This record gives sequence, structure tokens and C-alpha cells, in this order.
Amino acid sequence: MWMPTEHEKYGVVIASFRGTVPFGLTLEIGDTVQILEKCDGWYRGFALKNPNIKGVFPASYVHLKNARVKNRGQFEMVVPTEDSVITEMTSTLRDWGTLWKQLYVRNEGDLFHRLWHIMNEVLDLRRQVLVGHLTHDRMKDVKRHITARLDWGNEQLGLDLVPRKEYAMVDPEDISVTELYRLMEHRHRKKDAPAQASSHHLFVQLKSLMCSNLGEELEVIFSLFDSRENRPISERFFLRLNRSGLPKAPDKPERHCSLFVDLGSGELRRDVYITVHIIRIGRMGAGEKKNACGVQYRRPFGCAVLSIADLLTGETKDDLILKVYMCNTESEWHQIHENIIKKLNARYNLTGSNAGLAVALQLLHGDLEQIRREYPSVFSHGVSITRKLGFSNIIMPGEMRNDLYITVERGEFEKGGKSVARNVEVTMLVLDSGGQTLKDFVSFGSGEPPASEYRSFVLYHNNSPRWAELLKLPIPVDQFRGAHVRFEFRHCSTKEKGEKKLFGFSFIPLMQEDGRTLPDGTHELIVHKCEENTNLQDPARYLKLPFSKGLLLGTGTPALKATKESFWITSFLCSTKLTQNGDMLDLLKWRTHPDKIPGCLSKLKEIDGSEIVKFLQDTLDTLFGILDENSQKYGSKVFDSLVHIINLLQDSKFHHFKPVMDTYIESHFAGALAYRDLIKVLKWYVDRITEAERQEHIQEVLKAQEYIFKYIVQSRRLFSLATGGQHEEEFRCCIRELLLSVRFFLSQESKGAGPLSQSQAVFLSSFPAVYSELLKLFDIREVANLVQDTLDSLPALLHVDDTLQAVKLQCIGQTVESQLYTNPDSRCILLPVVLHHLHMHLRQQKDLVACARILSNVFCLSKRNGAEKSVPEEIDVMVASLLDILLRTILEITSRPQASGSATRLHFQDVTGEFVACLLSLLRQMTDRHYQQLLESFSTKEELRDFLLQIFTVFRILIRPEMFPKDWTVMRLVANNVIITTVLYLSDALRKNFLNENFDYKIWDSYFYLAVIFINQLCLQLEMFTPSKKKKVLEKYGDMRVTMGCEIFSMWQNLGEHKLHFIPALIGPFLEVTLIPQPDLRNVMIPIFHDMMDWEQRRSGNFKQVEAKLIDKLDSLMSEGKGDETYRELFNSILLKKIERETWRESGVSLIATVTRLMERLLDYRDCMKVGEVDGKKIGCTVSLLNFYKTELNKEEMYIRYIHKLYDLHLKAQNFTEAAYTLLLYDELLEWSDRPLREFLSYPMQTEWQRKEHLHLAVIQNFDRGKCWESGIVLCRKIAEQYESYYDYRNLSKMRMMEASLYDKIMDQQRLEPEFFRVGFYGKKFPFFLRNKEFVCRGQDYERLEAFQQRMLTEFPHAIAMQHANQPDETIFQAEAQYLQIYAVTPIPESQEVLQREGVPDNIKSFYKVNHIWKFRYDRPFHKGPKDKENEFKSLWVERTSLFLVQSLPGISRWFEVDKREVVEMTPLENAIEVLENKNQQLKTLISQCQTRQMQNINPLTMCLNGVIDAAVNGGVSRYQEAFFVKEYILSHPEDGEKIARLRELMLEQAQILEFGLAVHEKFVPQDMRPLHKKLVDQFFMMKSSLGIQEFSAFIQASPVHFPNGSPRCRDSAPASMSPDASRVVPRRSQLSYPAVNRYSSSSLSSQASAEVSNITGQSESSDEVFNMQPSPSTSSLSSTHSASPNVTSSAPSSARASPLLSDKHKHSRENACLSPRERPCSAIYPTPVEPSQRLLFNHIGDGALPRSDPNLSAPDKAVNPTPSSWSLDSGKEARSLAESGRLLSPPVPPRPALTASPARHTAPVSPSPAGRSPLKGPGPPSAPSPVEPAPGLLSHSPALSGSCSSGISSLSRCSASEISGFEAPGPEPPAPAPPGPGCGSGCGSGRAAEEPARKDSRTPPPYSALERARRPLPHSLSVPAPEPPALPPKPLPARPGAPDGARRTEPARPRPLPRKVSQL
Repeated sequence: MWMPTEHEKYGVVIASFRGTVPFGLTLEIGDTVQILEKCDGWYRGFALKNPNIKGVFPASYVHLKNARVKNRGQFEMVVPTEDSVITEMTSTLRDWGTLWKQLYVRNEGDLFHRLWHIMNEVLDLRRQVLVGHLTHDRMKDVKRHITARLDWGNEQLGLDLVPRKEYAMVDPEDISVTELYRLMEHRHRKKDAPAQASSHHLFVQLKSLMCSNLGEELEVIFSLFDSRENRPISERFFLRLNRSGLPKAPDKPERHCSLFVDLGSGELRRDVYITVHIIRIGRMGAGEKKNACGVQYRRPFGCAVLSIADLLTGETKDDLILKVYMCNTESEWHQIHENIIKKLNARYNLTGSNAGLAVALQLLHGDLEQIRREYPSVFSHGVSITRKLGFSNIIMPGEMRNDLYITVERGEFEKGGKSVARNVEVTMLVLDSGGQTLKDFVSFGSGEPPASEYRSFVLYHNNSPRWAELLKLPIPVDQFRGAHVRFEFRHCSTKEKGEKKLFGFSFIPLMQEDGRTLPDGTHELIVHKCEENTNLQDPARYLKLPFSKGLLLGTGTPALKATKESFWITSFLCSTKLTQNGDMLDLLKWRTHPDKIPGCLSKLKEIDGSEIVKFLQDTLDTLFGILDENSQKYGSKVFDSLVHIINLLQDSKFHHFKPVMDTYIESHFAGALAYRDLIKVLKWYVDRITEAERQEHIQEVLKAQEYIFKYIVQSRRLFSLATGGQHEEEFRCCIRELLLSVRFFLSQESKGAGPLSQSQAVFLSSFPAVYSELLKLFDIREVANLVQDTLDSLPALLHVDDTLQAVKLQCIGQTVESQLYTNPDSRCILLPVVLHHLHMHLRQQKDLVACARILSNVFCLSKRNGAEKSVPEEIDVMVASLLDILLRTILEITSRPQASGSATRLHFQDVTGEFVACLLSLLRQMTDRHYQQLLESFSTKEELRDFLLQIFTVFRILIRPEMFPKDWTVMRLVANNVIITTVLYLSDALRKNFLNENFDYKIWDSYFYLAVIFINQLCLQLEMFTPSKKKKVLEKYGDMRVTMGCEIFSMWQNLGEHKLHFIPALIGPFLEVTLIPQPDLRNVMIPIFHDMMDWEQRRSGNFKQVEAKLIDKLDSLMSEGKGDETYRELFNSILLKKIERETWRESGVSLIATVTRLMERLLDYRDCMKVGEVDGKKIGCTVSLLNFYKTELNKEEMYIRYIHKLYDLHLKAQNFTEAAYTLLLYDELLEWSDRPLREFLSYPMQTEWQRKEHLHLAVIQNFDRGKCWESGIVLCRKIAEQYESYYDYRNLSKMRMMEASLYDKIMDQQRLEPEFFRVGFYGKKFPFFLRNKEFVCRGQDYERLEAFQQRMLTEFPHAIAMQHANQPDETIFQAEAQYLQIYAVTPIPESQEVLQREGVPDNIKSFYKVNHIWKFRYDRPFHKGPKDKENEFKSLWVERTSLFLVQSLPGISRWFEVDKREVVEMTPLENAIEVLENKNQQLKTLISQCQTRQMQNINPLTMCLNGVIDAAVNGGVSRYQEAFFVKEYILSHPEDGEKIARLRELMLEQAQILEFGLAVHEKFVPQDMRPLHKKLVDQFFMMKSSLGIQEFSAFIQASPVHFPNGSPRCRDSAPASMSPDASRVVPRRSQLSYPAVNRYSSSSLSSQASAEVSNITGQSESSDEVFNMQPSPSTSSLSSTHSASPNVTSSAPSSARASPLLSDKHKHSRENACLSPRERPCSAIYPTPVEPSQRLLFNHIGDGALPRSDPNLSAPDKAVNPTPSSWSLDSGKEARSLAESGRLLSPPVPPRPALTASPARHTAPVSPSPAGRSPLKGPGPPSAPSPVEPAPGLLSHSPALSGSCSSGISSLSRCSASEISGFEAPGPEPPAPAPPGPGCGSGCGSGRAAEEPARKDSRTPPPYSALERARRPLPHSLSVPAPEPPALPPKPLPARPGAPDGARRTEPARPRPLPRKVSQL
């Protein structure tokens, strides 16, 4: 049975549990769980990381921990009782774990590894704490390390600063806000600027001496040298090296490592050096041979120096090599280091180029104990300590030192009968009075143990040697008296014996007879002659002799005056027990010489302070002994001496001796009667203050008042103990009189900083220290009253100088911090006077820092004592006195201008934070009663209004981000909690006092503004917090945004009709609030918008203002990252629900819909603008938003802003053409006027004309860069007109030259023609501007279908590519996914005039083919009805889809949405006609290119010929015959008679073209391809046989053969493209491949194409394979220009179609490799049509129907009736077609047959269509030639051609073999004019006026152009042999208006069946 747990409440998971049992709770190792119930080894509870999910888990998986339970029961909370540092470590490491992984993802490797090390270190420290075996000090040290590392990690990761007290986190609720601020500030300052250490230490480690000429042992001596004072400042570090230059004792680190300690900050400067002197131990001369005696001498070797400033970087110098200089002149050895420092080292030699002293140096900072903790490795193995010379900067009371430093300076010696100078060695010993040597009291330096004697180094042959060696004599105090130092001088012989002969000695006693030690300074000692060591054995014999020449001058002894030999030493004593001062000794021995007492007391001030503190207790005993001896005589002098000693302890050097004096007062002081004299003298001084002129001594007395009172109090206590409390009242009266004198002197006023005010300041600075002494004598309330009276006696603020003001505040501050103020009884007395003075200072805005500190302490104490009864009353006093002045102070100091980055700014921020903390602390301690009293205290509404405005303004200041550092989240949350609590109290006052007739807009506006910025604070956005941080905030404070939002709603509802004052001003702020992703807040705030709409509707009948403001703010707010899709849905649903019952519901719905749509676009725009998104998506989204602002919102400024954003995106993507069109949008909004324009975006203030000119030039530049030169020319002309109108010929000239350069570029530079792709975006996961829409995209340069597909899938990585081209169904539209449907489409140019005009270069035409395109097309083949397996062409239909865009391409984007689509179906017969037209056009193009030598080789023509001929032989074209020429088809489709005739005509035309192509091929074919050519000729005859053509009979009318580029002589005479909707197979030329090569594809749908492919690639494929649309190397089932038919898509099932991403790399590689896609014909089957609606009917009726005739016949004879033929031209039908179509758009040109290439079947008529052609009809009368029609072709006289040619042959056929060879033949006479055909009317040739209807209405594609049929001769190879060729008929004359029909009879045209329309979307 499950039972609630009593003690098992909290645990940690020690093994993962997967929760596989019923109701199991999944747990991971390390999770913390709260346990609710237990049952048989199982627990039930929840993980603290997710408390909402409860479950069961095994008890064995959990380690229980002690915890404290709060609120037992259903809502109980468990708090672990472990150390708070452990708790913080655990939670912090969990947070770090997540962020640590993110560092790895962001590739921040350095921080990743550093944090990893810190985390491991913290875990190790945590383990030590949990074990619990640490000592108290060690535990404290570990916690300090832990918190330091936690703070470092938090700072690096941008986490919050944690306030701590004694290494534990503090709860902000447990301390006052001021104390919290101080803790935060302390940690912040500690983080920003670590405290400068006052003590520094230098670590030195010698590694080796690298020198080539070693071989002797060495001594190395380190010391610190001050070059400014020219003296050493440290002891010496002495170590020995062996013969290899390595330390002699490597196993003892203290022998080669030392720490130079206690360096002050003043010694870390560049002129302090580390000096190294090296002494060798060996022979006298370094190069001498080893002598027999083997005597060792200390001899100079070398020196090195290094400035200590080189170590200030703090880095360890591990491998430092110091250069060692050798001393050449031994006499300068004593100053070699000085010379090197002075850069005089040129006189010394280096020991070697690679030689030097290898050392490790490091400068350490902090006290020695701190160094021991932070650098344990330095001390773990042992290190010697090298002290400073003398005492450190701070002398500690317990420090025991007794060191005598002696420097062996120099000597002056005689030769002693020698011819050369001596080699002098000095030996020094320390001996006691009995002549015994004191053992081990001579220290050469740290690192070497002390020895019993010292031997100096020897200078060779030098009678005036200088040694300058420093030695330390650490002699104990008890052995100092009677001891002396003896110096023995020996001559070191260089002879073989090497003896050292004594020749003299000197000595000096260490202590004088009067007890003084040897004085510091240089001593010149007498050198006594002595040649026997025995003479020195009895010191008594020489101690009576004089030792110093200074003493000799005083004694005048003549016996020793004449000595010339002297020896100098320098001594320096550093002792805490011995003194060298005689005055000090005289004072201490005052009883022996009473007469000297006045003199000794007077000289006390002259004694060094270090001497006094050495004997502090003895000195004090002496003073009070003298006072007891004769107080009347010596009272004043003893008092002055006591004041001197007390003030001496104020010095920082002796500050630590204060405890020594305190101990003396408590334990050793015995002057029971001293208090009387002390009070008496002190009062005498105080009374004289106002009268004395010089007050320096009085100020010294006032400084010492603390200890004077201590002596007074202690003396009185001793007296009371001794007498039982006698004279108590007398004593109290004395004290009161003393304080009365003090108050009198304090109340005196002095102007300026006079002596009196200085004395007042001195008294106040030390007065608070007296409180504790007074409390020992008086009741606490009595002391409080005394202090209050004293503070009240201070003069008024206005009459006091600044220094006294500061000291007064300092005194008040010390009073608040004193023990006196902590007691509630005394606090109630002192608080009013404290607040009074603070109020005065704050009112004058003076001493703000001090005021802030005092206030902080006041509030800290009130919070700490919050449980006391007196605190509420104290709060009352503080509110009345401080609240108003605090508000004014904060407003004042925050409104001052500050220089950023200056010290004053830091100071300002500090004081601001203090005052803010004080205000928050006061407000937090106020209760309901306090707020009620506060609001009732205002007598008028004006006062209340001013207060509310003031506090709301201050709150807005507190909310500013810069108020606190960014990582002070704890402080910000506390401040916000106080603010919202206060606002809730004050809102009631607002409602009660400022509504209805008392309504005040300003105060309400201030309230709402405060509430809005409160909610928008960054520190309250819980969504940005980590889960653990968010949980803590919610538990402690809740979501304060929701609370404030509810308050806003409540206050808004109270406004009533006054709401109108805030519409539309508050729309933006409230909108910003609702965009915060907090559901409850949104639900509260969004309904306010309905209220605003309602009130605005009542006021003005609409809510245009609301709409305008919403739209304006939405753009700026959402671009900042606010808002989301959830908000859009919530906004829409809430407001729609709210307005359901409103009368203005319809307009409201419209507004909501508009705003919602804007949100959709803005959200898409923001998502697309994220870093990393592709440019295409950004551009598309910007276009959508830009159009929305223009079309739906009509927001011109926003529209212009987004124009420039789009422009920048295009420039970044190098879409220069699109950039130009974009900028043109802004240009079109401007006029050529002089209206001034304001500064806007990057544009300066200028006139409209200037800005438009600037835009024009920028657009032209971008058109130039985008190679859209034609568009640039138009703009050049426009701006040139403006220049011309202003007579600005200079700029006009430049513009004309620019225009000319653009023309040159059109003709000279190559342009790539882009591909176009249709893209469908389906599914709800796409952005709104793409969702379920289809677009046509203009591809990039060289981009083909596969690359485009890959790019789109890269831009939308989650999209799924659809594998078919069918329109998706509704399930795809509504799917929660992304589907992409991509295939290529063919552009249909809008204008045909340029493309059809002859003589226009391809460079020009290429622009019009792919620019200004509105319409695109693609085809999809499918089978209808039963499929004939033998011949599938019988049922092969084509579905043709036309797409119309909303804007033409190119434009402001590379893609535009499809506006509508039209779908028509083509019958199998129409399909076959189009296939043949396409193939014929391709053949003509290739033949023309070959003729004009545009091909580099003939292979493309060869392959094309082979493909057509071989396919025809193998059954290609014959399939059409089987399908459409059979009787069954003709009978079942009587309406297709004309089409069948047209198909046969095309088949025969193809035969003609092939015959001419073979003739051209024969001319250019290389020799190695002759066999192939022969095979083609043979197969061609087989093909003619299969077509039933044996010979071309004379009466057969040949179909025209049209070559677009004409013959070599007249290459530009024919149009470059077919008529509209006929086969537009004119190849687009690329500079990268051969022009116009046929491209075969597996998607070819005819057996002919299939056979072609088989012949070329060597593969064969069945028609089934063809119809299954197997992928080509560059195509997919999505039909594109990459496939053989760019607009044909397979009708096979989607499963059988190829994927857009699949490719067959093995098919058609041969032909594809030669071609660029533009040059590949669109398809062997389906040509690219010309736009039907823009079709140009340019074929006039000519004589193409006439039979070929003899050129010798006359013109009338040539005009004979043609022989009927089923495939002759029907000119009459053409004429009727012209009449039906209306007028022509372009100049009239010869018409073409009325039969269209692909007459589509529509379900509804679209436009009138030309009449059908009857295969038996004769031609109509000829029409007038076009004005642009070229001259008729010339007759050929080539012998290669037999027969003659009619003028109705195409441009290909007019080029004869002779013309190919380069010979020309004379041309015929011009033809005579002919009347127009019937129905043409007068408008037939009247120009453009009659052409527009044809362009607009004629949607049925016209038949293949017959423009050139009546112009050129037929080559011999295509002519029909005849025994007598007929004469060539004359060219018909131009038609005259109104001319009667000729003799030719024309029948009425049979109506053409209308095309059947399938669908239009």
C-alpha cells in the first residue's frame, strides 16, 4: 500500500530508469527527484526538472539526501539542506553543460576547452567538500576557489552575476535592496578591476651558468639594487655552482630558489634592477697552471643585471638568459653593476657569445599567505626567503628581528716593504667578550646556511681594495652585549706555497657602554699591525685600544694618529629589541636622572617612530609614571607626549600597533587617577580652540581623542574599583562640561576653510570612535541624547565650507554604523537628526556619495531589524522625510549630461545606483498603512498629481537597460517587483482622483507608458531564460508581465469616454506588448484593440487612424523580431470573435484581414532575412511585401523603403537588371520638377529633379551592368531630353556618348539567353508569399534545368520534388509539407516585328526573344482512345499549356507569379504537322549556316541529314502516311482535308530541302566522310521511293523552302523566325557551342525522331520507349529546353516518368555535347510557337502557286493557271485569311498559306481564325509586296542546275551551286504589279492602322510562312526535269486599292473548325 513519506523526501538518481513498468517515471543519472509516497521498495514522485509528470521508480535507483520540507501537504516544496555552495555548484554545472555543448556547435574551441577544464576542477572541489574531511580554514579556501571559478564561467558564458555573502548565495528577500546592491557592486568591481596588491614578491630560480671556460666552482650572488638611490634594497641570495655551472645541491631547492619578499609598489619601477655577481673559487689567475699548494681564493668573475620592470607583464620568464660581463679592471669590481646599468658595458667583455646565466623569474602579487595558497608549487619543495633591508612598509607587532647588516666597503693599506701591492683578503669573525667565536652568526645571504667566519674575495695587487660585500649578522639580543666583530687582513702570496700572511686587524664593538647599539652609518676603522695569530687569541689585549678614527679625533691620542692604513665598513641595524637612540634610553631611565625629565619629554617627538613602537609599553608606563609622580608639573607635557604616541599609531606603517595599545589599556594600564588630569588638559585645549590663532597642536589633540577617552574611561574604572565608585557624579559632570565645551566650539561659524573649521572637521572625524567609550559610563539613551545634541550644534549648511560638510557627513555615517545606532532605543533618538542633515544635503545636491552610503546603511539596519516593533514608526519617519527628496535626487542626477567613458560617469553611475537601491528599499518596506498615509498626506490633487508624475518618471528611469549592468538580473527582478507592487497601490489613487471631471491626460499617459516599457523589459522575457532560471523566477515572483497587463486592461476599462484621448497614440505601445510571446498577456491585451476600434468608430464613423497606426507599427516591430505565427492567429481569432455583434462588423473584418495578411508577409519577410537564407528567397519575400504596401495599403513611404531594400538585395546577388527595374519604381514616382525633397534614406536634401536625375543615372548604370542595354538607351533618351530642354549641353554630350556606347555594346558584346522555369510551391509549410502558388523564374547565366532544380532544393532543403507535371490536388495544397514542381517553359515574345524583319542582326533579335515576356508555354503528350501498337501516332495528342504572368520578365524580380493559365489540346494530325515544320526549319537553318560558313565543321548538318534520311528510310515519315493518308482516316475526318494536304506538302517540302541539303553537303563534306555522304544519297532515293516520289514532275508546284539567313548574297533578306505559332525553331546561338545543331531526346514522339537518334547514337529504341519519356542526359519528365521538346511532357503515368533529379548519361551524348541548349531546337516534334495573340501576318499572296516555267517566256505567258495539286499554295485562302484578321501590325509582307501549323481545338472560340485551305483550290491574285521586301532573287546560270526556277522558291533555293562557288548571275526584270486578292479591301496594305486587330484577335497559329516563295530560284537538285521548261512568270505588281479581281476564280473559304479549349485557370 502506498504511504506518504515522512523523511524520504529528496534524492538523486544514481542509475538511469527507463520507466518500462506501468506508471513508470523515466529518469536519467543525475536527476533530482522529490518523493511523495513509498511502497515495497518503490517510490512515487517526480523529477524536479519536470514536476508535472509523476510516476513510480525503484527506491534502489535513488540516493536519499537530507532536505527541509516547506508547506507540507499537496503543495509541499523540498529544499535540500546541503551547503548552499554545493547547491549552487550543482545547478550551475547543469546549466553549463547545455551551454558547453553549444560552444562546440558554434566552433568556439578555445572557450570550450577552457570551460571543460574549469568544470572538471569544480567537480573535483565539489567532491572535496562533499567528503567533509576538510578543516575549517581549508573548507573556506576551497569555497573561495569554487566561487571564483563559478563567477568566471558565468561571466564567460554571459550568465547572471550571483550575489554572495561569505561564499554563499544570498536570497534577495532576506536582505535589504541596498545591501543587495552593495554585494552586486562589490562582485562587479572585483570582476572588472581586481584590487591592486600592495605587496609584491620576486621568485628567482637559478638553472645553470653556460660558459665555455669553466672548470672552477662559482658563487652566484643575487640582490636588488636601486639605481636612483644607488644602494641595495634587499639582502643577498647566495648560492654555489659546481665546475659544470650547475647548482651544487640540486636535491635541495632552497639552495637554488629564493623569494625576494615584501617589495612595495614604489619599488616596481624601471630603475630597480636585479644584480648578479659571480665569484670564482680557484687560483689567483684564471689562466695559471695548477700549483702545488692548491690554495683556493675567491676571485671576481662576472656580473649581470636585469630591470625589474621587464617582469611587470606578470608572465613567467622560464628560460631567461642573462648576459654575463667579465671585469677586466678589478679595481672597478665594486661598481661593475652600476656601469652596466649606465650602459658603460663596452669596457667589459662578455663571457661568450652563447654564454649566460639561465634563470627563471616571476613576479608574484599579494601578501605572503595568499602567495602560499595560490602558488603551492613554489613552497612545496622548499624556497629560501630573501628579506628587504630593514623593516617592511608595515611593521607587525609580533614581528621579531635582530639583524645587524655590515658592508665590507674598502681598505687603504701600505706596501709593507714589498715592491708590489698586496693581495689582501679580509676575514671577519664575531666574538663574545671572552674571546670565543660566536658560531654560525655570519650569513652570506639566503640560500646558504650561516657560517662562523667570512673571507672576502681577493683583488690582485691592490693596496686600496674595494669589496662592497654585504653580510648579515643575526645575533641574538642576549649575546649582543659585549660582542664585537674582528676583521683580519692577510696577504695572499702567489708563490708556490701560496701562504696567507697576517699583517693587521681591525675590530668594532656591537654595543656601546651606555647600552646603545652600534649606530648606523659608515665607520672608518683603525688597522692595527699584527703579524702573529697568537696576538689575537686574547681579545682583552686589544679591546682597550681605540677602534675607530672618529673616536681618535675626539681623544687626541698621538700614538695612533699617524697611521695611514684604514678600513671602512657600513653598519645598519634592523631590530625590534635594540635601540641606537640615546634619548629613548634616557626617557626609559627617567628615575635615574629626574632632572632630565622635561628634556626627555620634549625630545620624544624627535625620536623615530620605529624606536617608539619597539618599546611602546615601556614608554607608556614611563609617561604615566611621570604623571603620577608630579601631575601638576608634568601633566601638560605628559599629555602632549601621549597625544604624539597616539597619533604616531595613526600612520599606516604603525597602524597595526593599535591592538598593542588596546591590550595595554585593558591589561597593563594602572593610572587610576590619570582621568582627572586628562579631562582637565583636554577641556583646557577645547576651551582655547576659539581663541587660538595657531591650532595645529590643538588639532593633534582632537585627532587623539579616541584613545584619550579610552584612557579616561579605563582610569575611571580603575578608580571606581579601588574606591567603590566615589566621586561618580563629579566625574559625570566633568564629562558633560567637556561635551558642552565641544558643542560650543562646534556651533561657532567661520567663513571659508579657516583654522576653526579645520579643527571642527578634525573633531568630527574622530568623535564617533568615542561612542563606545561613553557607553561604558552612561545609559544608552543618555549617550544618544549627548550625540544628538552634539550633532545638532553644527552650524547651518550654507555657512559651512565643503570640507567640513564632507566630514560632518562622515561623522553621521560613522554614527549610523556604530553600536549606538543599532539599538532601537537610541535609534529612535538619532534617526531624526540623521535624516534632517541628509535632507539638507540632498536638497542642495551636495555630497551625494556620502549621503547615499549613509542611507544605504540606514535601510540595511531597518531591514535587518524588521521584526522589531519600532521599525514601522521608523519607516513612517523615513517616508515623510526621504521619499520626495529621493525621487527629486534621482531625477536630478540622471538628467545631468555626462561624458561617456569618463571617470565622472562612473562616479555618477555609482551614486545613481546607491540612490535607486535606497528608494527601492524604502518602497519595499512600506506596507498598506504606509501607502495609505502617504496618499492621505497630500492636501491637494495638484500635489498628488506632481508626486505621481514624479514617481512614474523615476520608475521609467529605473527600467532603463543602462541602469544596472547587463548581468545584474537578480537586482533587476527585485527592482521590478518593487515597482509593480508600488504601481498597484498607486493605480487606485489614479482611479479615485483623476477620472471623470478630474481627468488628467498627462498622468494617465505617463502611467500607460510606464506599464508598457515595464512589460517590454528584456529581463522579464522569461522565454529567453534557461528552464532552471525560468522556474526560479516564476516561483519567486511569478510572471510580472501578466500582472501588469491585467492592470493595464483594468485601468483602460475605467477610462470610459476618455479612451479617445489615447487613440491612436497607445496603439503602437499596446501592439508591442501583445507581440510578446506570452499567451495570457496576449489574451488580456488584444481585446483592447477592439475597444479602440469601437470608440474610434463612434467618434469618426471609421477607424482609419487605428488601421494606419497598426500597419505602421507592425512593420517596425516585426522587423525587430517580435511576433510569431501564433500571434497572427490569435489576433485574428480574438478580434473576429469580438466584433461579431458590432454594427460595423464588415469594415472591422476587412481591417482585421488586412492586418493579418500584413503580418503573414512580415513574418515571411523576417524569416527570409535571417542570416544564412538564400538571396532568392529574400528577394521574393521583399517583392511580395513591397507590392502589398503599394496595392493594398497604399503606403508610399514604406513602399519606397522596401524598394531600396530590394535594390540592395539585387545588388548583393548581382542581379543588375532586376536592380535597375527596382530602382525604376522609385524613379517613376518622381517628376521633373524643382520641388524640394527632404532628406530620406541615403538621399540628401535636394530637388525632385536632382533626385530623379540621380536615379536615372543609377538605373542606366545597372542596366549596363546587366547587359540590358536597350532599356538603358530609352532612359538615356529621356534624360537627354531634359538636358536639352535646360540647354545643359555638357551633360547632353555625355549622355549621347553613353547612349552610343550602349549601341556599340549591343553589336559587339555577346549576351547569353537565359532559360525559364516554371516552379510550383505546394503545401502549408511554404512562406505565405509562395504557398500554393506557381511562378515562372528567369534562370541565371549558364543555368540549366538540373542546376536550377538543385538550387531550389538547396534553398528549400525540406521540400519534396514532385515527379510529374500534372496539377496537384487539394491534399497536396493542404499538406503540412513542402512540395516543389519544376519544369522548363518556353518564352513567347510579345513583339514579333523585330524578330520577323529581314536584315536585323541576331545580336539585336536575341534581346527581344527573352525580354518583356508575359507568356510562356509547355506541352504534354498523351494518348486518347485505343492505342495502336503498330503506329502510336494515330492516338498521340498534345496538351499545350500557356502561362500568363502578373508582370513581364525581366522585372523587379527574377520570378513572377502566374496570373492565369490556358490549356488546349492538339490532335495527332496537328501534332504531326508541327513536327515536320520544326524539322524542316532546323534543316534550313543548318544548311544556311553551312552555306554562310558559320559552322566550323559540317558534322551537325551531317548528323541532321543522317537522322532524317535514315529515319525516313526506316519508317519515320511513313508512319504519318499510314496514320493520316489512309482512306479510313480521310473518311472519318472529312474536316481534316486541308491539314492532310498540308502534311503531304510538308513531307514533299522536306524531300526538296533534303535534296538541296545533300547538294550543299557534297560541296563541304571532307574526304573521309565521302562514304557516309554516298550512303546518304542512296538512302535519300530510297526515302523518295517510300514516299512515292520518283521524280518531281513538271506540273507539281513545289513547296517553298525558306532559309532564315538567306543565301550568301542575300542572307538577311528573309525574316529570322517563323510566323506565330508556327514552328519557331530559329536556333538561339551560344558562343560556347556549334550553332544550330539538332538535339535529339528520348522524349521524341515520332518514329522518325526515334530513328534519327538510333542512327546517330548507334542505339535503337522502339516507339514505346520513346513514349515512356526516358530521361536524356539533361532532362526530366518536367519538360524543358533541355529535352528535345522543351514544352512536351509525357502523358505516361507518374511512376513511369523520370525524376527531375535523374539523368541518363548514356543517351544522346554525341549530339548534346556539341550544342548549347539555346542552339538546340526546341524539339524534333513540337516547335516553340510565336505568341498567337501577337501574331504578325506577314505573307502576301504571291505567285508561289504558279508552275515552274521557262525563263524565256514573256510575263503574260507566265501567268497561266496552275496545275491543280493537293499540296499547292492556296493564295486565295491566304487573302481571305488576311481579310478576316483585319489589319496588319507590321508592314505587309507576302502572305503564307492559311493552314496553321497547329490549329488547336478549343471548347470555346477565342478569336476569329483564318479560313481553312482546300487542297484543290487555285491561288488567289497576287498581293502587293512588302515595303521591306527584298529584291527578287537572281536566276542561276550554273551548269549544275538543269531547268529553271520560279520566283516562289525559298531563300535556300535561290542559292545555286554557282552562288555557292562565289559566282553571281544576272537577275530578272522587276515583276509587274498585281491586284490584291478578294476580300483584302483597301486596308490590305495601308500600314499599321489596320494591323492591330490581327495581333489581338488571331489566336489560331497561322501556317508555315511562305514569304519567300515568289522570290528565289530553285536549285537544280530540287527542280523537276522537263524536256522544255516553262518560262518564268513575272513578279506580280503591288496591289491597288479597289482593283477588280483577276481572271482567277476563288471559292469562298470553308469555315475552319474552332479549337477546343480544355481549361483556363
